[in-house]
Amino acid sequence: MVEKFGRKEWVEALGKSRMDSGPKILPISDVDDESVLNVINSLCEILNISLTQLTDMFGKYWVNVYSQRMYSAYYKGAKTAKDFILKMDSVHVAMTKGTPGAQPPRFEYEWKDDKTLIMKYISHRNLIDLMVGLIKGVG
Repeated sequence: MVEKFGRKEWVEALGKSRMDSGPKILPISDVDDESVLNVINSLCEILNISLTQLTDMFGKYWVNVYSQRMYSAYYKGAKTAKDFILKMDSVHVAMTKGTPGAQPPRFEYEWKDDKTLIMKYISHRNLIDLMVGLIKGVG
């Protein structure tokens, strides 16, 4: 997001959501939902964009740039977007095994027909908009 919108806006959003004074967030950190939602809402307000626009941009960046650098091993064996999406439940479980208190979303899959997959998002967290943006990023 910094590359697309600028460091000033990112710093402003962190300040507005009170994330600027907390500990450094690492890729293995389990960040609480309220903090994530506060940053998202602050970014939407500062950038004057909708939640859908922000989560779509985030999903595209996360899947195609960030995760390619940080989590490239999880892409191995997935030749198509379908293969990758079908791995997501096991990837979330594997990635968070060493993160105390992590509660990643879980997924169940049901094939309605040869071309229609129903992916069920199972989580007490209210981050479904991020999941939709990530799925679009995979596409």
